[in-house]
Amino acid sequence: MRALWAGMRAYVGEAWTAWNRFWFEPEDPATLSLLRLLAGALLLYTHFIWSFDLAGFLGFEGYLPPPYLRDLQRLGPEASGPPWHVWSLFYWIKPAWLLWTVHLAALAVFLLLTIGLFSRTAAVLAYLLAVSYAQRVTPGAFFGLDKINCMLSMYLMLGPCGARYSVDRLWSLRKGGRADPPPTTSANLAIRLIQVHLCVIYLFTGLAKLSGTTWQAGTAVWWAVANYEYQSLDLTWLAGWPTLVALLTHVTVFWELSYCFLVWNRLARPLVLWMAVAVHGGIALGLGMLTFGGAMILANMAFLEPATVRRWVDPIAARITLALVGTDAKA
Repeated sequence: MRALWAGMRAYVGEAWTAWNRFWFEPEDPATLSLLRLLAGALLLYTHFIWSFDLAGFLGFEGYLPPPYLRDLQRLGPEASGPPWHVWSLFYWIKPAWLLWTVHLAALAVFLLLTIGLFSRTAAVLAYLLAVSYAQRVTPGAFFGLDKINCMLSMYLMLGPCGARYSVDRLWSLRKGGRADPPPTTSANLAIRLIQVHLCVIYLFTGLAKLSGTTWQAGTAVWWAVANYEYQSLDLTWLAGWPTLVALLTHVTVFWELSYCFLVWNRLARPLVLWMAVAVHGGIALGLGMLTFGGAMILANMAFLEPATVRRWVDPIAARITLALVGTDAKA
């Protein structure tokens, strides 16, 4: 009995140690910093697009005015103010000049996040602004891209996203800062949360597909590529290859369902991530969803090891650092 109890204690102790190491072991911020650079650029571009019809989508008297949203959410026409169960800065903005002022300020924040200037503050503001935009356009123009924007910006503000590949880093070097940013617990925590969030997304997406008749029949891929509303490449030749269509359909479901299990295995991870590139790259190129496909590929980069990121990005960053700071210290 003592041996059994001792074995159980050892097992629980090892599990607890592994849990703490998974979440709280200090990690090089290279992966998080690269995600900040790319996610910031994505936020800047996708929110800049609102500028072409800002008053229509975000204006107080636009396509979805707040009074209409109150009625839509069944709060009653007599309710005043915004629908309180959601939050958006744009519910309180009425004058067009103020709307444009806030919009331009938001674009400036997204630019600061991209280049990594005042990174931690910019990350917090970027998250609040991304949520404001997403909540304001709900339900008229709220898509998966907006969800991924909000997810990435939320986790970026939890870690030192400007530790590398940023203006903050260049300033630190000019002031004689450390040549190599130290590993931190918050960098690991932020990356782990993105990784786990992705696993949840893919698992529930796969489970939802299981209940779809076209996914069960193996024809879902065909109905997607044959839809002229989204079609950017003519893939209707797949009509002559029903077996291939069925294979692509079922492989997609299997990949989404198994993602949360296989991506943690070092041997299976490259295959899982390249499959993500294939699936989301196909969505981007074949269905015209370039930003959404790019956002999902970007999110999957959270599984890249910091050493891999540094091997790819550090040579470029070092040249920029040398040109701007006059030192060959690692960026």
